[in-house]
This record gives sequence, C-alpha cells and structure tokens, in this order.
Amino acid sequence: MFLKKIKSEGIAHLSYILGDGLDAVVIDPRRDCGIYSKIAAQQGVRITRIFETHRNEDYVIGSEDLARRSGAAIHHGKALDFSYGEAVCEGDTFDVGDLRLRILETPGHTFESISIVVTDKNYGEDAVAVFTGDTLFIGDVGRTDFFPDQAREVAGALYDSIFGKLLPLGDQTIIYPAHGAGSACGDSMASREFSAIGHERLHNPVLQKKDRESFIDFKVNEHHYLPPYFKKMEQYNQFGSPPLHSLPQPVPMHAKDVKKAQTNGAVLLDLRSPEAYAGAFIPGSLAMPLEMISAYTGYLLDYDTDIILIPETREQIPAAVAHLIRIGYDRLAGYLKGGMHSWETEGLQYDRIGAVHAAGIGQRLQNNENLTLLDVRKISEYKQSRLAGATHIFLGELPDRIDELDPDKPIITFCGSGMRAIIAASILKQNGFTRVEDSLGSMRACKNVGCELQEG
Repeated sequence: MFLKKIKSEGIAHLSYILGDGLDAVVIDPRRDCGIYSKIAAQQGVRITRIFETHRNEDYVIGSEDLARRSGAAIHHGKALDFSYGEAVCEGDTFDVGDLRLRILETPGHTFESISIVVTDKNYGEDAVAVFTGDTLFIGDVGRTDFFPDQAREVAGALYDSIFGKLLPLGDQTIIYPAHGAGSACGDSMASREFSAIGHERLHNPVLQKKDRESFIDFKVNEHHYLPPYFKKMEQYNQFGSPPLHSLPQPVPMHAKDVKKAQTNGAVLLDLRSPEAYAGAFIPGSLAMPLEMISAYTGYLLDYDTDIILIPETREQIPAAVAHLIRIGYDRLAGYLKGGMHSWETEGLQYDRIGAVHAAGIGQRLQNNENLTLLDVRKISEYKQSRLAGATHIFLGELPDRIDELDPDKPIITFCGSGMRAIIAASILKQNGFTRVEDSLGSMRACKNVGCELQEG
C-alpha cells in the first residue's frame, strides 16, 4: 500500500494518490496532472478512479485530462449537476486492493462536498484515514460564504457534517484535507499538514464551538475575500476546462516586440523581487513577485488578455507558468529575453519607485507630513496590528477603490513583508499616481525596528 501527497505551492492545494495491489485512485488532482501518471508508473499500478471532494473554487481541477490519460472513472458528489463524471452517494464503497473507500456526504463548504473514509480490510471496520476536502482542515474548517442567501443553512450543514459524521470516525483517524496554510479556502490553517481527528477535536479552535448555534454564528460572521477568478474556476470545474496536454512554453521576445505587444494591450507581469522592481521597472507593468502569483493574479487580471512575463532569471519561468495555468491563465504570449537589462540597453523608458525604511515611516507620520500610508493587508491582519494613521484598502480591492486615494499626496505602500506593497505601488503607478513610495520589509521590518503599533 502507498499514499503520496502532492502539494501545489501558491494555492496550497493538496492532492493525493492512494494505491494497493494493481490499482490506485487520485483525489482532487491538479490541472498539470502528469505527476500522478508518473507516480503510478513508479509504483506499478493503474489509476482506476478519480475522486473530486467538491467543485473547487480556487484552481482548475485536472480530472478530465487525467481520465483521458488513464481511462479512470471520475466521481463526485450528487448534489451538483456536473457535465462529466459519475455521482456518488452516502455509503458507496470502492475497493483498492485491501483498502476500502467509503463515501460520506459532507455538505457545508459546498452542497455537493464529500469526504472519503479509508479502512484496511485486514484490520476491521475502523477508519484509518479520511480525505476531508474543504470540509475540515488542520486548525480550521471550510469557509461557508459562497451562498450568502443561505448563510445559516450552509453553516449548519457544515456543523452537522463535522460533528455528526467526521468526528465520530474516531480519534485514530488521520486527516487529509485538500488545502494547507495559505489557501484562500480558510483563514487560520495550521502550517503543519498532518493531524488526526483526536488532535483536532482537542485543539482546532473552531471545533471548540460545540454548540450548534454558536458554531453557526461564528461562521456567519467570518470575513473572507472572494477573488473574482473563483467564478471562472467554478465554471471550469462544473462544465469542463480547456484540455492541457503539457505546460505551455512562453517564447522569448525582443524588448521592442514586448513594447509593441504592451501597446496592443498585453499585460507585462513582472516576477522580480520588490527590490528589483522598485529599482527599475517597465512603465505600465504589474509587479507580481513569483510567490504572490497564485494569491493575487486572480484579483488583478482578466482571462482575455495576453500575458508577457518579465523574469529575473529564466528559471522563474516554469514556476510562473505552473502557477498561472493552475488558475486558468493560458494566454502566455512570451517572456522578455534578457530581462530588464535588455530593455535598458535598447534605450526604452523605465521608471522607479522610492524605498522607505520602516524606521522612517513613524517619524514622517509624527512630523504630520501630509501623506497616505496605504496598508494593503487583509482586514484581519490590519485589525490585529497596524501603524496609527494608516489607510486600509485590501490589495485585491485596490483597483476598484483607487478613487478613494488622493493622487496629489505622497503615498507609501505597506503590507506584511513588502511583497504585496510592491504590487500595490505598481497598480498606483499604472493609474497615474506619481508620488509613490514603497515600504520594503513593511510590518516585519517595523516590528524589528520598534515601530509604535496599535494592537487590536
């Protein structure tokens, strides 16, 4: 028997391949699904079934492509009308060698959500493990805000699924969720990716709300951001997505061709570090440090525009491509060969953004300088700890709320570590703001140099 977890960085997606004997199953495969076929070949098994724990909102699922490669059947919950695959119901079982997989219907995050209980037929009926999808995470539970007109109903359904079906599986049951820390599908997941029902029962903060109405009240009053790209993911994952035979290979482009493409509407996505972008960037480009692609591209780019990458090194390109195609961005027209150096040597215009040391921000605010300190973190981060006098606009909402800012005042962009601040600075520059500065290091630097912070 074997079980392998595949983690997709950025979206913090966790998928699994589980096998025994000649057969294996895959649970919640990612779009670039070749890795499962590779593992199956290494293990000497065939992939016979693919399970989707729910219609995923934050990435394109790879079930159809994997089924075409392997001939496997696709299974998902019956409460949603998918255009592909077969519905499963409570109590359905599937044998994989000496393993038995049993379906639990666990609605709440979505109505069609299922969990998959694993037992070893050689050792009785007690659960060994459960794949919980987005119903139960390690340190958190699934969000329930996708159906605002049924808020209490879905929150109650999640309570019933967790307390009525998952926790009774027994403290020995190992939990395998569909996401880890950093996912948009939860706000307080633990950084570890291993746990058991017993540990979560004792230590998961949400599971301490054992009263049903208290649990529902808590879930209804949670705040989650809803990236606009989720709608595209829901469409793809219910009705099918464009086939992906292999990862796209963006072509190298001369600086002057990049300039021409930009003039014709292409988006220049700059993958470099905040420090590199601030030092010299192409006017009109969007800063998007490689680590931030999965979290924020879906707020800021549409699906009908060509994307040209501005890398620091060519090694960044495959990682950027993987991040982008996993959330459905397929129009990858090319990359700037030679990076910013080639742009500069062609004599093309570039711009820069001034850097502000964390220790200097407080002094400028104390001097009553007429400036805007723009904090673009999540509201939960902002409420926990902030600089006095800061203006808060979440990064994902900045393009739609940019009219709330005064373009005649200096603006210092600020976040948790400087990654989101540079994205915000590039958005301001795109929109004609000229007096833009960036706080490199931002809140982390502030805490290290002793900035005076407001807590709570």
